[in-house]
Amino acid sequence: MFIVDSHCHINFPDFDNRLDELLQQARDNDVHHMLCISTSWENAAEVRQLSLEHDAISASFGIHPNTKDGHEPDLEEIVEKASDAEIVAVGETGLDYHWNEGDLRWQHERFERHITAAKTVQKPLIIHTRSAAEDTMQKLESLDAGEAGGVMHCFAEDWAIAKRALDIGFYISFSGIVTFKSAKAVQEVASKAPLDRILVETDAPFLAPVPFRGKQNQPAYVRHTAEHVAELRGIPLPDLAQATTDNYFELFSLSKRNAV
Repeated sequence: MFIVDSHCHINFPDFDNRLDELLQQARDNDVHHMLCISTSWENAAEVRQLSLEHDAISASFGIHPNTKDGHEPDLEEIVEKASDAEIVAVGETGLDYHWNEGDLRWQHERFERHITAAKTVQKPLIIHTRSAAEDTMQKLESLDAGEAGGVMHCFAEDWAIAKRALDIGFYISFSGIVTFKSAKAVQEVASKAPLDRILVETDAPFLAPVPFRGKQNQPAYVRHTAEHVAELRGIPLPDLAQATTDNYFELFSLSKRNAV
């Protein structure tokens, strides 16, 4: 069985000096590939380096909507970084009104630059949205983000938002949130979304699934999320694993599929 963690942050200080352990625990749980996500100009190089050194790791380039310090790249700089052959996606990017308030034009402008860059380099977008679903979808729709494609990462919205994302060609990725008893709307999406348009992820070190909720997350735990989504859909875990793996490599086509 082959499971992909489609979104993690194993470059974060939480995992210092633990990479070999994390990769082994992932393999022990049939997790054979993971996409490590850039969140700032400053950490993009270390994410890329992980991808260079490990076939089981792919890399993105982007500036997280909650990143307020560090270099703010212009469109030309984002395009240059995203054009790198080692980079398989643009993001994560999007809108976040939960952790930000006041005049958020800077966040909208950053998001727009990422969308334009993704369309320019023809690599998929990784979308973060929190307390900003309507504005996020309006931005994706109005700027024709479907031309690049992408994924709604760590999906935590309802079916109406999921349907709009699916309609523009985006995938839906489920994190440990889908295992939480209170996440009824997300569970509905996980059961209804087309099997060929869903992914699973950890967002490690955050949002560990049941039975590890409240603890530090890691790529190995995506198996528990996959198990729960399979149960919601009434299909065997190997079938869910195969589908989400195929979906991942269809969307992030520059990732190394033979990585083990």
